[in-house]
Amino acid sequence: MKTRVAVIFGGVSVEHEVSVISALQAIQNMDESKYEITPVYIAKDRVWYTGDNLLDIENYKDLKKLFQEAQKMSMQRTTDGRVIINKEPRPRFGKAEIAEIDVAFPVIHGTFGEDGVLQGYLELLNLPYVGCDVMSSGSGMDKVQMKRIYRDAGLPVLDFVTFYSTQWNEETSVWLERIESSIPYPVIVKPANLGSSVGISKAADREELEEAIDLAQRFAQKIVVEPMVQNMTEVNCSVVGDTEHVESSVCEQVLGTDEFLSYEDKYAGSSSKNGGASKGMESTNRIIPAEIGDKMTAEVKRLAEESFRTLGASGVSRIDFIIDNDQEKVYINEINTIPGSLSFYLWEPAGKSYRQLTDQLIQLALKRERERGRLMYSIDSNLFSLQQGGSKGSKGGSSKR
Repeated sequence: MKTRVAVIFGGVSVEHEVSVISALQAIQNMDESKYEITPVYIAKDRVWYTGDNLLDIENYKDLKKLFQEAQKMSMQRTTDGRVIINKEPRPRFGKAEIAEIDVAFPVIHGTFGEDGVLQGYLELLNLPYVGCDVMSSGSGMDKVQMKRIYRDAGLPVLDFVTFYSTQWNEETSVWLERIESSIPYPVIVKPANLGSSVGISKAADREELEEAIDLAQRFAQKIVVEPMVQNMTEVNCSVVGDTEHVESSVCEQVLGTDEFLSYEDKYAGSSSKNGGASKGMESTNRIIPAEIGDKMTAEVKRLAEESFRTLGASGVSRIDFIIDNDQEKVYINEINTIPGSLSFYLWEPAGKSYRQLTDQLIQLALKRERERGRLMYSIDSNLFSLQQGGSKGSKGGSSKR
């Protein structure tokens, strides 16, 4: 019997289109002899859809037609413990159930998909899912929390200043002085919980700093400012596994059109040359393997595996690094717990095909479910049956303990 997999993509995120690309790539590289695949697309207005027409990237050029032909749906856990996909609205006559699901495969980048929100929903459904759990997803998505965790674990991260947009707007001059006294120009300003370089910009002076912060707070309430390494090399490495076993991919050296890799560099910059956005992260200008020498490569791979374990990650992640060439030091820039194109292009040179990667990710999800099945989450007792005083609650009962 095939394992029934729901691939969930789209979502309420600035990386919506990239998610569609990554998901369709993944679906095309799943073993249909082992897996029965159901596409689950979350539109930008939060309506959920399923249907075979979602499997063709060309159909997304006409969203009105796409939505008319796709089936609105919802996921539900039944009284007998199954997780099913139902038609919405429910038909008055006939069958509402479309499919039954054994495991979910989230491929949503950014907010509401990579930050633990979707994972929490799947936990409530008691549905096994691919990738990081709620805690590691949320920690990996929030750049400030991520930096604090890594710093406390002794892993190398750049210094930073962080604040909320309300603090900035109420005490702009105070925060300007705090930033300038802590970090020398030039600096990088980032929304704390977005990916793909959205809302990120550099600043070489106070005027540019204010502009950069104003841009960042359009995308997030929490902002992070960190020093910009002048003579740097951007290197990425993917890790797959769980807390028990991890393996790292080859490293890539990313070539941006400016001092740091922009959203356009990642997804649109090469569209005129080789298909651009339709290929997702595969289309980014890069050197594989990275030309950083054996010693630095080994250090990057070690830090990639260590940062994956420290966060308690699972599935596949891509860890992005900055190498300060002047100091010959590596810094962890960020972890992407649902990376663009699932970083398959870093695994193929290492001898792991995309099909093998998707199979491994699904098996890791099922393994975690088996392990969790041995844990105790509740106690088989009813404290209400021991209560004295009925509906009066604790005030009506005995005060003795």
